[in-house]
Order: sequence, then C-alpha cells, then structure tokens
Amino acid sequence: MRQIVLDTETTGLEPAKGHRVIEIGLVEVENRRRTGNHFHCYLNPGRDSDPEALRKHGLTSEFLADKPDFSAQAEGFLEFVKDAELIIHNAAFDMGFLDHELKRLKKPTLTSLCPHIIDTLMVARELHPGKRNTLDALCERYGIDNSKRTFHGALLDAELLGDVYLAMTRGQENLLMEEEASNPQATGERVTLSLRPGKSLKIVYASVDELDQHMQQLESIDKASKGQCLWKHQ
Repeated sequence: MRQIVLDTETTGLEPAKGHRVIEIGLVEVENRRRTGNHFHCYLNPGRDSDPEALRKHGLTSEFLADKPDFSAQAEGFLEFVKDAELIIHNAAFDMGFLDHELKRLKKPTLTSLCPHIIDTLMVARELHPGKRNTLDALCERYGIDNSKRTFHGALLDAELLGDVYLAMTRGQENLLMEEEASNPQATGERVTLSLRPGKSLKIVYASVDELDQHMQQLESIDKASKGQCLWKHQ
C-alpha cells in the first residue's frame, strides 16, 4: 500500500481570512517502509505570517520572498499524492488549507484525489484518551527522537509523524528500521537453542488476565489500523 505522510506550515490558522500555505512536506511509504522519495517546498504566500505562527515555524517573509507561489508547485504536489492514502496529524487543518489553495487555481481538491485519510490525532485520542496528543507529546511517549525539532518544519514533522504512526499501530517502531540479512529471525532461518546438559527450557504460560489484556491491546491496534492488525486475524 502506498501512503504519503503529509504536513504543512501556514501563515495563520484560517484560510478563509486569507492565510496561506508556506511549506509542504511529504514522505512516501510503501508496505510500511520509507521509500526514500519525498516532496518538499517553501512557498511565497504574498503576505506576512501572524506573530504566533511565525514563532512556531520561524519562516520569515524575507526568507520566503524569493520562493515560488503555490501555483508553481501545484502540479508536482498533486502528482506526488495522487491515489495515495494520506497520513496527517489533525487532518482537517492541513486538508482545509490545501483544498483552499487548489480551489484558488480551479484544480481538483485533495479530498477528491485522496479519499483515504488517516488522522493520527484521532488515532492517538482513541488510544490515549485524556492525554496530550501533540506531535511532541507522542514522540516522547513512543521514544522517538525529536531533538532536531527546534521549530515546526513540514518535512521533519512528516518524518517524525511517520515514526509515530508506525509506533502507534505497532507495525514497527521506526521507519528507518531495516531487516538485516544476518538476523535468522529476519531471514526465516531456523533458530537452534543450545542448553547445558541436564537443563530443560522453562516454558512460562500467560495467565488468563494477561491473555485478556493482550486481546484488548490487539483490539485497539486493529481499530487504529482499520482492520490491518495481522496478529488479531491470524
């Protein structure tokens, strides 16, 4: 399955009030592995950012002055995301801004091109009700290094979000994890255990309570991954 992890930075909070997209970051994932393909661009919005937005992303009007506007990047952006499943944190925000930009150009909306969307904020709220579920909070919860995130940046945030999503759905802990050919468990080779003479391998069985907790966890994973929890359906 081809998935695109998406993030944007904007001049403010409301496109209806003239705020614009100033950065787009896309990271391609296939079969739960990062392919190495990504799309990234800065955009000249033709206006200043609100002070609070500027404090978060640090993209000044001076820095963006020589960057292209959205119309120059629209075709490349649409080609990159076409027919992919999108993974977005607080999808309504990013989709609202991008659809607004596309409508200005009389192009198909992102919603119509990519109908399958996973909102990781909603997934996190279901898995961790009552807790903070910002990207930084989720990175800390799942042990993902976000030390380079001094400002909000669309490409870096998309990479971190990909790690968070895989950690939440337990497919693997890190997008960068690669199977090593020398690992017998990765290559499917038989593993032989050598025990001392006269020693036997102790088998510890799960208790009824532990089995019940295990099934509850699988149910949560299955719900978050929309029925793709392999352990539950084996």
